[in-house]
Amino acid sequence: MKRYLSTVALSLVALGANAETTKPDLAKAEQIVTNVCAACHGAKGMSLAPTNPHLAGQHRAYIVKQLANFKGGVRQNAIMGGMAAMLTPEDMVSVAAYFAQQTPPPPAGSNAELAKVGEAIYRYGNASKGLPSCTGCHGPNGQGIPDQYPRLAGQYADYAYSQLKAFSAYERNHIMMNGVASRLTDSEMKAVAEYLAGLK
Repeated sequence: MKRYLSTVALSLVALGANAETTKPDLAKAEQIVTNVCAACHGAKGMSLAPTNPHLAGQHRAYIVKQLANFKGGVRQNAIMGGMAAMLTPEDMVSVAAYFAQQTPPPPAGSNAELAKVGEAIYRYGNASKGLPSCTGCHGPNGQGIPDQYPRLAGQYADYAYSQLKAFSAYERNHIMMNGVASRLTDSEMKAVAEYLAGLK
C-alpha cells in the first residue's frame, strides 16, 4: 500500500507539472462533464447544491491535482474516488481546462455581520493564536495563486466550511491548511466561509 501511494505521489507531481502544457481535448471534456460531472457540479461548473463546490474558473492545475488525489486515494471521497477512477491523466487535464475557462461564480454571501468577522481573520489572521492571514496564499480577493493555491472567491459557504472542518480534523491532509484550520474555532470557520462566498 505504501509503495502504491508513493507511486501515486510521483504521478501527482508529473500531472501538476504537465497540467498547463498538455493540450486539452475540450470536446471530449464537454462530453465527460455532461455525462459525469454535471449532476453534482453543473454543466458549466456552477453547482446547484451548496455541499458541492463550484468548479467554474478554478485553476486548471489545482483541479488536475485534486482529481489525481481522488483517483489515487490520497484524498478520500467515495463518490469522487469512483468518478476520478474512470479518468485518464489526459482526461483530467481536459476536464480541468474546460472548467477553468468557465465564468467564475458571482459573490453570494448573505450574512454581512458574519462576513465582517471572517474578513478580519482572512485579511489579518490572529497573531495571538499564531494564525496567519489567508491572503498570502489565496490573495486579497480570494483569487488564489495558479498552480499552487485554489480560487476561493464566490465558493459556497457550506462547502468552504466543510473543508475547513476536514482540514482541522486532519481528515483532509495539507500541512499548511491543517495548521491553519486547527487554530480556528467553529464559529471562525463559519465566518471565514461566509466572507469567501461574498468575494468576487
